[in-house]
Amino acid sequence: MIKKVEALQVGKRLDVFVQESLGMTRNAAQRAIANGDVNVFGKLAKANFRLSLGDEVALILPEPAVLEIIPQNIPLEIVYEDTDLAVVSKQKGLVVHPAPGHYEGTLVNALMFHLGSSLSGINGVMRPGIVHRIDKDTSGLLVVAKNDNAHNVLTAQFANHSITREYIAIVHGRPKPAHATIDAPLARHKTERKRMAIDPNGKKAITHYKTLEELGTFSLISATLETGRTHQIRIHMAHKGHPVLADPVYSKSKQTHGLAGQALHAQKLGFVHPNGSYIEFEAKPPECFARALAKLRS
Repeated sequence: MIKKVEALQVGKRLDVFVQESLGMTRNAAQRAIANGDVNVFGKLAKANFRLSLGDEVALILPEPAVLEIIPQNIPLEIVYEDTDLAVVSKQKGLVVHPAPGHYEGTLVNALMFHLGSSLSGINGVMRPGIVHRIDKDTSGLLVVAKNDNAHNVLTAQFANHSITREYIAIVHGRPKPAHATIDAPLARHKTERKRMAIDPNGKKAITHYKTLEELGTFSLISATLETGRTHQIRIHMAHKGHPVLADPVYSKSKQTHGLAGQALHAQKLGFVHPNGSYIEFEAKPPECFARALAKLRS
Protein backbone atom coordinates (compact mmCIF):
# COMPACT_ATOMS: atom_id res chain seq x y z
CA MET A 1 0.00 0.00 0.00
CA ILE A 2 1.52 3.34 -1.10
CA LYS A 3 0.37 6.85 -0.19
CA LYS A 4 1.80 10.11 -1.55
CA VAL A 5 2.22 13.14 0.73
CA GLU A 6 -0.01 16.04 -0.33
CA ALA A 7 0.30 19.75 0.43
CA LEU A 8 -1.78 19.69 3.62
CA GLN A 9 0.30 16.82 4.98
CA VAL A 10 3.73 18.41 4.56
CA GLY A 11 5.68 18.47 7.82
CA LYS A 12 3.71 15.72 9.50
CA ARG A 13 5.50 13.03 11.47
CA LEU A 14 5.70 9.69 9.72
CA ASP A 15 3.76 7.86 12.44
CA VAL A 16 0.96 10.43 12.34
CA PHE A 17 0.78 10.21 8.53
CA VAL A 18 0.60 6.41 8.67
CA GLN A 19 -2.08 6.57 11.35
CA GLU A 20 -4.25 9.01 9.42
CA SER A 21 -3.63 7.94 5.84
CA LEU A 22 -3.32 4.19 6.14
CA GLY A 23 -6.11 3.56 8.64
CA MET A 24 -4.12 2.42 11.67
CA THR A 25 -3.99 3.35 15.33
CA ARG A 26 -1.02 5.46 16.45
CA ASN A 27 0.47 2.53 18.38
CA ALA A 28 0.03 0.19 15.41
CA ALA A 29 1.68 2.75 13.13
CA GLN A 30 4.66 3.07 15.45
CA ARG A 31 5.00 -0.71 15.73
CA ALA A 32 4.92 -1.05 11.94
CA ILE A 33 7.64 1.60 11.58
CA ALA A 34 9.77 -0.03 14.28
CA ASN A 35 9.37 -3.42 12.58
CA GLY A 36 10.58 -2.02 9.26
CA ASP A 37 7.19 -2.41 7.57
CA VAL A 38 7.03 1.28 6.56
CA ASN A 39 9.40 3.08 4.20
CA VAL A 40 9.71 6.43 2.46
CA PHE A 41 10.82 6.08 -1.17
CA GLY A 42 12.03 2.61 -0.27
CA LYS A 43 14.15 3.74 2.69
CA LEU A 44 13.41 3.12 6.38
CA ALA A 45 12.72 6.17 8.55
CA LYS A 46 12.00 6.85 12.20
CA ALA A 47 8.53 7.56 13.57
CA ASN A 48 9.39 11.27 14.05
CA PHE A 49 10.61 11.73 10.45
CA ARG A 50 9.01 14.86 8.95
CA LEU A 51 7.48 14.38 5.52
CA SER A 52 7.90 16.54 2.42
CA LEU A 53 5.60 17.18 -0.53
CA GLY A 54 5.47 14.21 -2.89
CA ASP A 55 7.10 11.72 -0.51
CA GLU A 56 5.84 8.21 -1.17
CA VAL A 57 5.13 6.27 2.00
CA ALA A 58 4.74 2.51 1.61
CA LEU A 59 3.27 0.10 4.15
CA ILE A 60 4.12 -3.57 3.76
CA LEU A 61 1.05 -5.47 4.88
CA PRO A 62 1.78 -8.86 6.46
CA GLU A 63 -0.10 -11.89 5.23
CA PRO A 64 -3.31 -12.14 7.25
CA ALA A 65 -3.22 -14.88 9.84
CA VAL A 66 -5.75 -17.63 9.38
CA LEU A 67 -7.75 -17.65 12.58
CA GLU A 68 -9.72 -20.57 13.85
CA ILE A 69 -12.20 -19.99 16.64
CA ILE A 70 -12.62 -23.26 18.50
CA PRO A 71 -16.05 -24.43 19.71
CA GLN A 72 -15.98 -24.90 23.48
CA ASN A 73 -18.43 -26.64 25.77
CA ILE A 74 -19.10 -23.59 27.93
CA PRO A 75 -22.45 -23.66 29.78
CA LEU A 76 -24.97 -21.55 27.89
CA GLU A 77 -28.57 -20.74 28.75
CA ILE A 78 -30.54 -20.64 25.51
CA VAL A 79 -33.82 -18.88 26.28
CA TYR A 80 -35.27 -19.24 22.78
CA GLU A 81 -34.17 -20.67 19.44
CA ASP A 82 -35.61 -21.09 15.94
CA THR A 83 -34.17 -21.30 12.42
CA ASP A 84 -33.47 -17.54 12.28
CA LEU A 85 -32.12 -16.60 15.67
CA ALA A 86 -31.42 -17.54 19.26
CA VAL A 87 -31.82 -15.57 22.48
CA VAL A 88 -29.29 -16.40 25.19
CA SER A 89 -28.84 -15.27 28.76
CA LYS A 90 -25.13 -14.57 29.13
CA GLN A 91 -23.54 -15.35 32.46
CA LYS A 92 -21.54 -12.76 34.35
CA GLY A 93 -17.81 -12.88 33.61
CA LEU A 94 -18.12 -14.10 30.00
CA VAL A 95 -16.63 -11.99 27.19
CA VAL A 96 -18.96 -11.84 24.17
CA HIS A 97 -16.50 -12.41 21.32
CA PRO A 98 -12.81 -13.22 20.74
CA ALA A 99 -10.25 -10.47 20.29
CA PRO A 100 -6.54 -10.47 19.41
CA GLY A 101 -4.72 -12.46 22.08
CA HIS A 102 -7.96 -13.78 23.55
CA TYR A 103 -9.47 -16.40 21.27
CA GLU A 104 -10.97 -18.81 23.80
CA GLY A 105 -13.51 -18.84 26.62
CA THR A 106 -15.96 -16.40 25.02
CA LEU A 107 -19.66 -16.46 24.24
CA VAL A 108 -18.79 -17.04 20.57
CA ASN A 109 -16.84 -20.18 21.49
CA ALA A 110 -19.89 -21.39 23.41
CA LEU A 111 -22.28 -20.51 20.57
CA MET A 112 -20.18 -22.45 18.08
CA PHE A 113 -20.36 -25.52 20.31
CA HIS A 114 -24.09 -25.34 21.08
CA LEU A 115 -25.39 -24.00 17.75
CA GLY A 116 -22.81 -25.46 15.40
CA SER A 117 -22.29 -23.73 12.07
CA SER A 118 -25.78 -22.18 12.02
CA LEU A 119 -24.59 -18.63 12.73
CA SER A 120 -24.61 -15.55 10.50
CA GLY A 121 -21.24 -14.87 8.91
CA ILE A 122 -21.69 -11.13 8.35
CA ASN A 123 -19.27 -10.16 11.13
CA GLY A 124 -16.61 -12.65 10.04
CA VAL A 125 -14.87 -15.48 11.87
CA MET A 126 -14.33 -13.49 15.06
CA ARG A 127 -17.97 -12.57 15.65
CA PRO A 128 -20.27 -15.14 13.99
CA GLY A 129 -23.89 -14.42 14.80
CA ILE A 130 -23.09 -11.45 17.02
CA VAL A 131 -25.51 -8.55 16.54
CA HIS A 132 -24.85 -6.63 19.77
CA ARG A 133 -22.79 -6.93 22.94
CA ILE A 134 -22.98 -6.49 26.68
CA ASP A 135 -19.97 -6.04 28.97
CA LYS A 136 -18.07 -9.02 30.35
CA ASP A 137 -19.37 -8.55 33.90
CA THR A 138 -22.90 -7.60 32.86
CA SER A 139 -25.23 -10.58 32.74
CA GLY A 140 -28.39 -11.03 30.72
CA LEU A 141 -30.09 -11.27 27.37
CA LEU A 142 -28.54 -11.17 23.90
CA VAL A 143 -30.03 -12.03 20.52
CA VAL A 144 -27.86 -14.01 18.09
CA ALA A 145 -28.47 -14.20 14.32
CA LYS A 146 -28.39 -17.62 12.66
CA ASN A 147 -28.46 -16.35 9.07
CA ASP A 148 -27.56 -13.16 7.21
CA ASN A 149 -31.17 -12.08 6.64
CA ALA A 150 -31.93 -12.25 10.36
CA HIS A 151 -28.71 -10.37 11.08
CA ASN A 152 -29.69 -7.54 8.74
CA VAL A 153 -33.24 -7.33 10.14
CA LEU A 154 -31.96 -7.14 13.72
CA THR A 155 -29.13 -4.72 12.92
CA ALA A 156 -31.61 -2.32 11.34
CA GLN A 157 -33.67 -2.29 14.53
CA PHE A 158 -30.62 -1.56 16.67
CA ALA A 159 -29.71 1.24 14.25
CA ASN A 160 -33.12 2.91 14.51
CA HIS A 161 -33.32 2.32 18.29
CA SER A 162 -36.54 0.31 18.14
CA ILE A 163 -35.20 -2.62 20.22
CA THR A 164 -36.59 -2.95 23.76
CA ARG A 165 -33.67 -3.21 26.19
CA GLU A 166 -34.33 -2.97 29.90
CA TYR A 167 -31.70 -3.50 32.58
CA ILE A 168 -31.82 -3.62 36.36
CA ALA A 169 -28.97 -2.29 38.47
CA ILE A 170 -28.07 -1.65 42.08
CA VAL A 171 -26.68 1.88 42.37
CA HIS A 172 -25.19 3.97 45.12
CA GLY A 173 -27.51 6.50 46.77
CA ARG A 174 -31.08 7.49 45.93
CA PRO A 175 -31.45 9.09 42.50
CA LYS A 176 -33.42 12.34 42.45
CA PRO A 177 -35.79 12.53 40.76
CA ALA A 178 -36.70 8.89 41.16
CA HIS A 179 -37.72 8.60 37.50
CA ALA A 180 -35.91 10.59 34.80
CA THR A 181 -34.06 10.61 31.49
CA ILE A 182 -30.31 11.12 31.12
CA ASP A 183 -29.38 12.64 27.76
CA ALA A 184 -25.59 12.96 27.66
CA PRO A 185 -23.42 12.14 24.61
CA LEU A 186 -20.58 9.66 25.05
CA ALA A 187 -17.14 9.25 23.51
CA ARG A 188 -13.98 7.34 24.21
CA HIS A 189 -12.02 8.89 27.11
CA LYS A 190 -9.26 11.09 25.72
CA THR A 191 -6.45 9.54 27.77
CA GLU A 192 -7.83 6.30 29.23
CA ARG A 193 -8.88 4.42 26.11
CA LYS A 194 -10.71 1.59 27.91
CA ARG A 195 -13.10 4.09 29.48
CA MET A 196 -15.96 6.11 28.07
CA ALA A 197 -16.71 9.71 29.07
CA ILE A 198 -19.40 12.36 28.76
CA ASP A 199 -18.40 14.44 25.76
CA PRO A 200 -20.49 17.17 24.05
CA ASN A 201 -18.92 16.08 20.76
CA GLY A 202 -19.64 12.40 21.36
CA LYS A 203 -22.40 10.14 20.08
CA LYS A 204 -25.97 10.69 21.25
CA ALA A 205 -26.74 8.57 24.32
CA ILE A 206 -30.10 8.45 26.14
CA THR A 207 -30.99 6.36 29.20
CA HIS A 208 -34.38 6.30 30.93
CA TYR A 209 -34.15 5.17 34.56
CA LYS A 210 -36.69 4.48 37.30
CA THR A 211 -36.14 3.73 40.99
CA LEU A 212 -37.77 0.41 41.83
CA GLU A 213 -36.72 0.11 45.48
CA GLU A 214 -34.72 2.08 48.03
CA LEU A 215 -32.16 -0.03 49.89
CA GLY A 216 -30.69 2.16 52.61
CA THR A 217 -27.76 3.92 50.99
CA PHE A 218 -28.38 2.06 47.72
CA SER A 219 -31.24 1.78 45.23
CA LEU A 220 -32.51 -0.83 42.80
CA ILE A 221 -33.30 0.81 39.48
CA SER A 222 -34.49 -0.17 36.03
CA ALA A 223 -32.75 1.45 33.08
CA THR A 224 -34.15 1.42 29.56
CA LEU A 225 -31.81 2.17 26.68
CA GLU A 226 -32.92 4.45 23.89
CA THR A 227 -29.42 4.21 22.43
CA GLY A 228 -26.84 1.51 23.12
CA ARG A 229 -23.39 3.00 23.59
CA THR A 230 -20.49 1.22 25.25
CA HIS A 231 -20.83 1.41 29.06
CA GLN A 232 -23.86 3.69 28.64
CA ILE A 233 -25.79 2.89 31.82
CA ARG A 234 -22.63 2.68 33.90
CA ILE A 235 -21.27 6.07 32.83
CA HIS A 236 -24.67 7.80 32.85
CA MET A 237 -25.47 6.71 36.41
CA ALA A 238 -21.97 7.60 37.58
CA HIS A 239 -22.34 11.01 35.90
CA LYS A 240 -25.53 11.55 37.87
CA GLY A 241 -23.69 10.70 41.10
CA HIS A 242 -25.08 7.18 41.47
CA PRO A 243 -22.52 4.71 40.11
CA VAL A 244 -23.44 1.05 39.80
CA LEU A 245 -22.47 -1.06 42.79
CA ALA A 246 -19.09 -2.84 42.37
CA ASP A 247 -18.32 -1.08 39.08
CA PRO A 248 -14.52 -1.34 38.87
CA VAL A 249 -14.22 1.50 36.34
CA TYR A 250 -16.76 4.21 37.15
CA SER A 251 -17.27 3.84 40.91
CA LYS A 252 -14.77 5.12 43.45
CA SER A 253 -16.33 3.07 46.24
CA LYS A 254 -14.65 -0.17 47.33
CA GLN A 255 -17.98 -1.64 48.49
CA THR A 256 -18.90 -4.72 46.47
CA HIS A 257 -21.29 -6.71 48.70
CA GLY A 258 -19.74 -9.88 47.35
CA LEU A 259 -19.95 -8.96 43.67
CA ALA A 260 -17.09 -9.32 41.20
CA GLY A 261 -17.96 -6.60 38.70
CA GLN A 262 -20.89 -4.25 38.28
CA ALA A 263 -24.40 -5.09 39.58
CA LEU A 264 -25.99 -4.73 36.15
CA HIS A 265 -28.28 -7.23 34.42
CA ALA A 266 -29.95 -7.13 30.99
CA GLN A 267 -33.39 -8.21 32.16
CA LYS A 268 -35.67 -7.63 29.17
CA LEU A 269 -35.12 -7.82 25.41
CA GLY A 270 -37.77 -7.31 22.74
CA PHE A 271 -37.63 -6.97 18.95
CA VAL A 272 -39.44 -7.68 15.71
CA HIS A 273 -38.62 -11.17 14.45
CA PRO A 274 -37.65 -11.54 10.75
CA ASN A 275 -41.13 -13.06 10.27
CA GLY A 276 -42.68 -9.71 11.28
CA SER A 277 -43.94 -10.58 14.76
CA TYR A 278 -42.82 -8.79 17.91
CA ILE A 279 -41.30 -11.07 20.56
CA GLU A 280 -40.03 -10.24 24.04
CA PHE A 281 -38.04 -12.13 26.66
CA GLU A 282 -37.11 -11.72 30.33
CA ALA A 283 -34.31 -13.28 32.37
CA LYS A 284 -33.84 -13.37 36.13
CA PRO A 285 -30.61 -11.88 37.49
CA PRO A 286 -27.84 -14.29 38.53
CA GLU A 287 -27.54 -15.64 42.06
CA CYS A 288 -24.73 -13.23 42.97
CA PHE A 289 -26.99 -10.28 42.09
CA ALA A 290 -29.88 -11.79 44.06
CA ARG A 291 -27.64 -12.39 47.09
CA ALA A 292 -26.37 -8.80 47.07
CA LEU A 293 -29.95 -7.55 46.77
CA ALA A 294 -31.10 -9.74 49.68
CA LYS A 295 -28.18 -8.53 51.79
CA LEU A 296 -29.08 -4.89 51.17
CA ARG A 297 -32.76 -5.55 51.91
CA SER A 298 -31.87 -7.05 55.27
